[in-house]
Amino acid sequence: MASMLPTLSPSRTTCASLLRELQILWDEIGESDSDREKTLLQLEQECLDIYRKRVEKTRKYKADLHQSLAEAEAEINNIASALGEHAFFSRGRGTLKEQISAIKPILAELRTKKQERVKEFSEIQTQVVQICAEIAGNGEPNISSDPQVSESDLTVKKLGELMSHLQELQNEKIFRLLKVNSHIDAVHELSAVLSIDSSKTLNEVHYSLTDPSGSQLKSISNNTLARLTGLIHSLRQEKQQRLQKLHNLGRTLVELWNLMGTSVDEQKGFEHVTSLISSSVNEVSRQGCLALDVIEKTELEVERLNVLKATKMKELVFKRQNELEEIYRGVHMDVDGDAARQILISLIDSGNVDLSDLLSNMEDQIAKAKDQALSRKDIVDKVEKWRYAIEEEKWLEEYERDENRYSAGRGAHKNLKRAEKARNLVSKIPSISENLTAKVKAWEMEKGIPFLYDKLGRVYCIMPGETRGKA
Repeated sequence: MASMLPTLSPSRTTCASLLRELQILWDEIGESDSDREKTLLQLEQECLDIYRKRVEKTRKYKADLHQSLAEAEAEINNIASALGEHAFFSRGRGTLKEQISAIKPILAELRTKKQERVKEFSEIQTQVVQICAEIAGNGEPNISSDPQVSESDLTVKKLGELMSHLQELQNEKIFRLLKVNSHIDAVHELSAVLSIDSSKTLNEVHYSLTDPSGSQLKSISNNTLARLTGLIHSLRQEKQQRLQKLHNLGRTLVELWNLMGTSVDEQKGFEHVTSLISSSVNEVSRQGCLALDVIEKTELEVERLNVLKATKMKELVFKRQNELEEIYRGVHMDVDGDAARQILISLIDSGNVDLSDLLSNMEDQIAKAKDQALSRKDIVDKVEKWRYAIEEEKWLEEYERDENRYSAGRGAHKNLKRAEKARNLVSKIPSISENLTAKVKAWEMEKGIPFLYDKLGRVYCIMPGETRGKA
């Protein structure tokens, strides 16, 4: 045993020395051989147990290394599959630790690539969730935590599909935002015309539509768009109703002005109203032109003019009667003005007739009278010419009976000239009478009534006998 001691490790040398020391101690104690044998067997068993535990531990460590290597390979395959890539790696040769060291860089690179891909998916999905929430009108989405990303499919194709979906949503958001802004502009324009507080109106639709700082995202939800559409429809209806009301008020104003002869200067105060009479609803865009106070002021003016109209209506009625009589007198039509005035007074005093209707009726009479006057004018002119010829004929007869007509007295020259013209005119009386008679007969045939001249009766009756005979 002593010859082997130099080749032993320090630990084994220590065991041998300890065994020798144990033998010496047993000798000194007087320990029996059987006890010594028993103790040595016990020591051998303890050593075997220690070695066995170490072997088991090492065997388990080896199995763990195999497990780690297998898990690394499986993770590489899973990540590569999720990324849509092929895993090109080999365990190679060597110990387990060498194989693990060889595979670690590949796994680390794939893990990094996976994290980057998951981050891309997460960022895109966050935007998708946010836009979907805006469209749905769910307010601010909960984006405090990253959205769950399915790590089973992280392929470039899946990423492209998600990006396409995001692009569609972004386009939809842009379209909706343009539509919202267009609706807001329409509300502002309509509100300006109607003098309505557009900010208050829009705020009732959604508070984000009136954010002055612009920091608040405008609502683009279906509900907001629907409410904006309804608001615009309501404002357009209100615009149409107010414009129609001003159309009616404007026409009434013009009628009253014409009726009462209102001056141009007085009318200028409501030019902004009467200028709308011929305007369609789409042509009206001037700020405040359809404000409620404009309508109220116009209504008050119409009421005021109606009061004046009632007080002046009688005066206007008689004014129209004078105008009617003047037309008749102008064409020598006989009219009993006193009787007509008496009838008008009785009608007005009775209160059973609307003065506006009465005035309108007189306007119709004036229009008919003007038509009658126009149809009689040619005959009346010829009657006047004929009467003038008759008067000149009488003057000529008296002139020719005057024996001193050729004297050199004052005005003799003028009388000579007049006599010459009178003879010429008198010579035409038969043709004038004949032409006049033909005109009168044609007129009476057309109208179906006799042609009366002032209170003298029919034209035939006012001609001299010889002329009527010829007619």
